[in-house]
Amino acid sequence: MQDLKLTVLDQSPVHPNESAAHSSNAGQMSIELAKTCDQLGYARYWVAEHHNSPQFAGPCPEILIAAIASVTRNMRVGSGGVMLSHYSPYKVAETFNMLNALFPNRIDLGIGRAPGGDALASSALAWPSQPLDSSTYPGQASILKALLEQNLPDDHAWADLHISPTLSTATENIAPEMWMLGSSGGSAKLAGQAGMNLALARFISPDHCHPDIFDAYDQARAEAGHKEKANRMLAIACFCADTQEEAELLASTAVYRKMRLQPKGQEDLLTPEAVQNLRKQFTPIQEDQYRHLMEGYTVGTPERCKTEIDTLAKAFGTNEIALVTVTHDFAARLKSYQLLMG
Repeated sequence: MQDLKLTVLDQSPVHPNESAAHSSNAGQMSIELAKTCDQLGYARYWVAEHHNSPQFAGPCPEILIAAIASVTRNMRVGSGGVMLSHYSPYKVAETFNMLNALFPNRIDLGIGRAPGGDALASSALAWPSQPLDSSTYPGQASILKALLEQNLPDDHAWADLHISPTLSTATENIAPEMWMLGSSGGSAKLAGQAGMNLALARFISPDHCHPDIFDAYDQARAEAGHKEKANRMLAIACFCADTQEEAELLASTAVYRKMRLQPKGQEDLLTPEAVQNLRKQFTPIQEDQYRHLMEGYTVGTPERCKTEIDTLAKAFGTNEIALVTVTHDFAARLKSYQLLMG
C-alpha cells in the first residue's frame, strides 16, 4: 500500500450511545474524526448527503465541508456527494466556488444522481415544484461543470452569469476538483463524457461493481476528446479491528442494516451484540444473505484489510481507495481508521 492513497467517505452515522441528543452530535463526531484522519495522512475527507434518515445525519455537506476544512490542514475536503437533482446548478456552483475561495486547492465537489432519501424527502425538497426525474441529471451536471469552469457557450441563456466570489486567475486551480459518484456503467459513461473524475461506489453493491466499469469510463472520456489525466477512486465498506472476530462483530451493524430487516420504529443503528442475538432467529436464507454481505465488505485485522485493499486497487486499476465505515460506536469507527494507517 506504499503508493496507494486512502480517503475517508463519511456518511455521518448517528451513534446512539454518544449522547441523549445523539443526532445533533453526529456532525461534531464527523469533525472530530476528520481532525484525526488529517493527522494520520488520509488524502481526502468526503461527507455524504442524506435526508429524512434517523441513522445518517448529514443533510448539508457544504456546511460540514466548511467546518472540517477550517480545522484540518493537509487533506482535501469535499462532498461524496451533493445530490444534484434537488438543487440548481448555479447555486451549487456559487457554494463550492465560495468554499474553494476560503480553502484554495483543497475542495472537491462530488455529485450524485441518487436522491439520498425517500420520496417524502424528495417531495419536501422540491416544494412547491415537483421532484426532477433522473433524465435531467446529465444536463444539470454539464451546466454545473461549465459554470464552475466559466465556459458556458456564448449563446447560452446564462452565459453572462457571474459566479461569486471572483477568484484570481493566478490561482493554480480555479475551480474545485469535480467528481461524479456512480455505482454503474451508466454513471461512469456520463462522467467520462462530462470530463469529470469518477468515484465508483463498490460499497453499495459489490456484486455488480466490476473493473470494466472503469474501462467504460475511460472509453467515454476518449470518445468525448478529453485529453487531461483523470482521477478515479474506488469506495469500499471497510471495518478494521485488532482481531478478525472483533472486525466481523464491528461490521455486523452495517450488514444487518443492509439486510433491511429492522422493524419500523427501531430507528437507531443496532449494537453488534443485538445483531448477534437476532441472528439466532435467522432462517437459512437470511443467514446466507448475512454471510454474503459480510464477504462483500473488507473486514479484518490491519494486515488482512491492507492486503485486500491493495488487491482491489490493482484489480480496478486505481491508486485511491475511499473507506466507508458505519458502526454503532464512534470509538470503534475511529479506531478502524487509525489501524489502517498504523
